[in-house]
Amino acid sequence: MFLLALVVGAGAGLGAVAFRYLIYFFTWLATGHDQFGQAGRVGSSHLPWLGVGFFVVIPVLGGLIYGPLIYRFAREARGHGVPEVMIAVAENGGRIRPQVSVVKALASAICIGVGGSVGREGPIVQIGSSLASSIGQWVKMPESRLRILVACGAGGAIAATFNAPITGVFFGVEIILREFSVDALFTVMLSAMLADLVAIPFLGDHVFLNGFPRGIALIHPRNYLLIAALAVAAALIGLLFAKVVYKMEDLWDLIWKNRPEWARPGIG
Repeated sequence: MFLLALVVGAGAGLGAVAFRYLIYFFTWLATGHDQFGQAGRVGSSHLPWLGVGFFVVIPVLGGLIYGPLIYRFAREARGHGVPEVMIAVAENGGRIRPQVSVVKALASAICIGVGGSVGREGPIVQIGSSLASSIGQWVKMPESRLRILVACGAGGAIAATFNAPITGVFFGVEIILREFSVDALFTVMLSAMLADLVAIPFLGDHVFLNGFPRGIALIHPRNYLLIAALAVAAALIGLLFAKVVYKMEDLWDLIWKNRPEWARPGIG
């Protein structure tokens, strides 16, 4: 487990780097810019004659590319990423097909590059977990150990893509594995630290969220009451958002039944 955790950590770190550069590539291919979402309403430098129509045409074309890609090669790569890995660990012994990592990386990079409203967290978790699962299945690891290795892949991927090794450890153990044990905590820790070390030379050692003002202090005791109220509101909003997301998915399934699955992203 010690050696495999190191191998998975290095692989997750390199996977995070490759995925980031894939996103840059497809963003440039679609827009002519390495990063596009932060630029406001700037048209494509490749297709300036489209004007604001670019914001409609390009996402549809992207959907018509990554929809068939997922439908043809790895249908389990469809979805948010994190819940699929949680289900694989809880119900399938941590077994994930090897092609999921490649298909998820390509499809998600295209989706993000053309302006899809998704982020890096879900895809990179599924990419790292699929890589770890493939290695574990290759060496014929028992299910109890394979689950831990999948958590190593998920934790390492989060650590590398966000330069947050401690977050990666707790994500892998608490969210993916859903159990605390010394061997699990130690192996996920190894994987997350190595993944972050591997990614830093390529992605830099920058704090992921660096826009917070410095010197914040809670001076008056009533501020803690406001924070408690905010926590309750955030919890309720989180529950509401999750329910709305899944209700929307159910609605789309109802509307779209008996129609070609590969066309759903483009139509959406």
